[in-house]
Amino acid sequence: MPTTHLVPRIRRSVRHPAARVAVALALAAALLLTLVAVDWHPLITLDGDLARATHRWAVDEPGLTHAFRILTDWVWDPLTMRLLCTAVAVWLVWRHSAWWLAVWLVVTCALGTVLQQVLKAAVGRARPVWPDPLDSAHYAAFPSGHAMTATVSCGLLLWLLRRFGATQVVWRTAVTVAVVSVLGAGLTRIWLGVHWPTDVLGGWLLGALVVALAVLAYERYGRASDRL
Repeated sequence: MPTTHLVPRIRRSVRHPAARVAVALALAAALLLTLVAVDWHPLITLDGDLARATHRWAVDEPGLTHAFRILTDWVWDPLTMRLLCTAVAVWLVWRHSAWWLAVWLVVTCALGTVLQQVLKAAVGRARPVWPDPLDSAHYAAFPSGHAMTATVSCGLLLWLLRRFGATQVVWRTAVTVAVVSVLGAGLTRIWLGVHWPTDVLGGWLLGALVVALAVLAYERYGRASDRL
């Protein structure tokens, strides 16, 4: 195809709202990833100050800390989020025969998990260490798996609700639950002292980027294949 024909198509793609969001998220995530990877001193100092302050509050509030531990281990745990998406995928096939949409949902969640683990291994950032730890966690710190998984799962499910024409009451309720879940999944990890604040920010940015790219992919390749 001549280059002159490709340019208008590229311009149209970039004008797509999800494409603009994806570009902005990719730039922000890349910048944060770079600063974390090179241990940029101002950022590391800010991370440490915020983490130490939050840890003091968490130690002084054992009841709230216990509640947050339950939420992070059961409600906002990555496994819980993945099981929720799997259940929705089964529902899509069972009630609507939307095989492509179900596969799209499961594959996106899986790719988000792979990206998260690859970045953890590549960056290799150590988690906070405290003389009086409140919780424990495995693997490297950046990005936060809880924050990223919650963002991917809630973002995809909100998009599906919009696509299936949810009522205003259902939509507003779902948005509220999603916002609380995404924020809560990340902030509780900082509170419990197992993540630096920028780990959580990175999880949010990367999770939102995965959602934006998944929506773009579906709009381009999946719409014609899915029969709702």
